[in-house]
Amino acid sequence: MRHYEIVFLVHPDQSEQVPAMIERYSNIIESDGGKIHRLEDWGRRQLAYPIQKIHKAHYVLLNVECGQNPIDEIESAFRFNDAVIRNMIMRTKKAYTEMSLLAKENEKDSDKPMVIDQEDEDDIEDDVDSDIDE
Repeated sequence: MRHYEIVFLVHPDQSEQVPAMIERYSNIIESDGGKIHRLEDWGRRQLAYPIQKIHKAHYVLLNVECGQNPIDEIESAFRFNDAVIRNMIMRTKKAYTEMSLLAKENEKDSDKPMVIDQEDEDDIEDDVDSDIDE
């Protein structure tokens, strides 16, 4: 079996379908005896350039080990699914299981507590009080 990296971009209006799509593609891979080494849902991100007048997309990354048949089936599913606006399937030399740099960066950002200075807090309270008085 060979190792592959699969990245696909989903139309931002179809983001709620992403978990079902991931489940479907995972089942295709695992039903043929393949393994999923890494699955990352990067969420909705800004595109480097517009695709079909769309400026954002939902990114998903899969690192898998499987035969050619599941890959052909996934390629066909991508081709006939209008929600998938771009995809890339790349053969790799080994299985990648560690988190990608983008996922590590997102994890760091989510771990940071939101810090509000005392001055900012006073300004917020003043704004709220003035809105209530009006």
